[in-house]
Amino acid sequence: MLLKTSLRSFLAHKGRMALSLIAVVLSVAFVSGTLVFSNTATSTFDKLFAATASDVSVQPPKPADDEDPQFADKPATVPAALAGQVAAVPGIKTAVGQVMVHNATLVNPATNKLVGPTSGAPTLVGNWTDTPRNPVTITSGHAPQGAGELVLDADTAKKAKLGLGDKLRVDNAGGKHEFTIAGIATFTTTNPGAALAFLDTATSQQVLLGEPAFTSIEAFGDGSRSDDSLKADALAKVGGGYQVKTAAEQKDENNKSVGSGLEFMKYAMLGFAGVSLIVGGFLIINTFSMLVAQRTREIGLLRAIGGSRRQVNRSVLVEALILGVLGSTLGIAAGLGIAVGLIALMNAIGMDLRASDLQIGPDVFVTGYAVGILITVVAAWIPARRASRIAPMAALRDHGTPAEARANVVRTVLGLVLTAGGGGLLVLAAKAEKAATGGQYLGLGVLLTLIGFVVLGPLLATAVIRVLGALLPALFGPSGKLAQRNAMRNPRRTGATAAALMIGLALVIASSVFSSSAVTSASEQIDRSVGVDYIISGGRTAVTAEMLDAVRRTPGVDHVTAERDFDAKVQLSDGRTGRTGLAAVPPTFFGTDFRLPVASGAVDSIGSGSLGIGENFAKDHNLKVGDSVTVTYLKGRTQVLQVGVVFAKSSLYADASFVDVATMAKAVPAAEVPEPRTFFAKASSGADAGKTLTALEDALKEYPQLSVKDQAGYKELVQSQVNTLLYLIYGLVGLSITVAVLGVVNTLALSVVERTREIGLLRAIGLSRRQLRRMIRLESVVIAVFGAVLGTGLGLAWGVTAQRVLRDQGLGTLSVPTTTIAITLVSSVAIGLVAALVPAFRAGRMNVLAAIATD
Repeated sequence: MLLKTSLRSFLAHKGRMALSLIAVVLSVAFVSGTLVFSNTATSTFDKLFAATASDVSVQPPKPADDEDPQFADKPATVPAALAGQVAAVPGIKTAVGQVMVHNATLVNPATNKLVGPTSGAPTLVGNWTDTPRNPVTITSGHAPQGAGELVLDADTAKKAKLGLGDKLRVDNAGGKHEFTIAGIATFTTTNPGAALAFLDTATSQQVLLGEPAFTSIEAFGDGSRSDDSLKADALAKVGGGYQVKTAAEQKDENNKSVGSGLEFMKYAMLGFAGVSLIVGGFLIINTFSMLVAQRTREIGLLRAIGGSRRQVNRSVLVEALILGVLGSTLGIAAGLGIAVGLIALMNAIGMDLRASDLQIGPDVFVTGYAVGILITVVAAWIPARRASRIAPMAALRDHGTPAEARANVVRTVLGLVLTAGGGGLLVLAAKAEKAATGGQYLGLGVLLTLIGFVVLGPLLATAVIRVLGALLPALFGPSGKLAQRNAMRNPRRTGATAAALMIGLALVIASSVFSSSAVTSASEQIDRSVGVDYIISGGRTAVTAEMLDAVRRTPGVDHVTAERDFDAKVQLSDGRTGRTGLAAVPPTFFGTDFRLPVASGAVDSIGSGSLGIGENFAKDHNLKVGDSVTVTYLKGRTQVLQVGVVFAKSSLYADASFVDVATMAKAVPAAEVPEPRTFFAKASSGADAGKTLTALEDALKEYPQLSVKDQAGYKELVQSQVNTLLYLIYGLVGLSITVAVLGVVNTLALSVVERTREIGLLRAIGLSRRQLRRMIRLESVVIAVFGAVLGTGLGLAWGVTAQRVLRDQGLGTLSVPTTTIAITLVSSVAIGLVAALVPAFRAGRMNVLAAIATD
């Protein structure tokens, strides 16, 4: 009986349920699509690693604590003789020495353009070996034979329009090396987007390593022994200094290195999916609240003929369950389309995934149905509980739900407590000394203020809308007055509708304040601190002496400053240690090239053999000017230095430490000094900056891996990087705003149905169709603007607090994007007008007599 009643009620109101269904579909689609994409990407790499990993891999020793591979120009190696030792292990069928590096660049010498991905997937260059599990097979041409030949993977060759006989250059710290493409190799599994180039073994050792060694020894068993036993014997053979890993261990390690980036993207998208779920929850609460209000007499009749409160409650929840199941099913199907779109997006930025390899595991269905059904049933429980508490006779007498004065008091107290608590946490976050502590306060403050505003929404609606709609009667006459009063008539409904829009717009405003502050802070730091005219970056590859000479010879360049970076360990007098990025710089770096603000000490002391540190590092390790510390460079090279200067938190290099090149050279042999990744050029006095920039670009044309920017170009680069993240956030937040717009449409549509008789009476006493449609539109605009005002206030509070939390991390200047705020408020008017189109049209087409006769 209960199920039959619920089904009939659901089908009777299917039109009213449609927009709530869309909200569930969109929310579940985002969650399931993210999971399908993540599963597909993970599966692609799993297949690649499983299909290509050797049974046992002998690798160089782990880097010491004072070494970081990213600061090394040459990869770590193992002696070539190890290949023979590993091959002698019982059960090993084949053992080959492998050379594979990721710090080389492929260049087409005919066009001076980069070949291979510039971001995302790596460019790998190594030696060609025939192994049982080679990731590629030669499908055209032949393997490299001699010092002048190279094999390129088919995907990269196709993208770069290269073929057999074409020239290809390999650039690395050792210089430029030109080869002829002798073979094209095709991946035996899915190519994740990497570019692969192969030389013969002797040439790869000479060009890529500079010595007759290998980056690893890859061994393949004959099947008679397990990988673990082969590993144990290999360890005994080569000694404990080397890393020896089985196929399973190699796969796990590779998955971790690739998975970190995928996990970040996955959880970021799931976070925004959660926002859309919350917004969708408001839509569902509104829908069921209004449906319950419209069915008050029906519920009263059910109670009068013997229906219990529990049955009424369950009846509404069963309708929600039906909606949740249907929405989740459609959402999971739509999620496949989202997953395909995400795959296309990743392919556009360099990763190669195939939509035909979609991995739809049980977790997609479990999560999709759990999310869709749970959010729907929980959202419907509040109006269901309210419906079950209506007395039968009261329901038969009155179509509306009586106001709950006690509930309003509780709502007011709870809302004020939550908002005040959240505001207090935001203040504590803004005043926090450490960014980590401030971040924790900020996260909790955002949550509490959001919940507080949602709880207070109905109470704010009456007062705020009275102000926002004050001009409507004067500007639009009866239509404006009715619109204002309709928006104020049911504050709970108006508050819930506006809250959905408030969340999305609050995120937009907060993100805009953060990004605007980041760009403004970076620009001001560049203007204040940077004296050089040009910044040249090598990206993934080291800058060679040849490149530096090309810049020095450029007309109009006064001098070139190269910065050499170490991952150093600083040991204090009490035995404690700290890690810091250490830059060895020439005397021209300070004063001429950079003007860094000083907290204490003198910058000139660095040229006299002292150490310069950042204020945060000094505070964390209780250091001050005059203290002596032991600095450990790469390969255990140590040096005792005295702290000569502490740079202020607002410095462009706030987290870096500095030492003079000459001081560093006393401890580190020239062969161990890393090549620079970034260097700077200063224009000669009187030289034309624009012409010098053009001359620099011409001088470095044959090095496309170098990025040459003047100060204006560098600012644009910083802004583009911030904007890329901002646009991603806008796109994701757009989903919640879409759901919020559906909420406004749904509220208005149900409100029109609820007020059918009222609309008929208004038409009967002279309100025209045009005035009626205008009334609906104005009501929608007022609700949308109310949500935008609340969202703007919240977003500003969050964004300003985030800037204060990160004031010592590079966001020293607050910038409020007034243009974005203005656009947001104007857009809320447009949102209101668009949302009212269908409800206003339906209201205008009502038959007056039929509407009056409606009970």
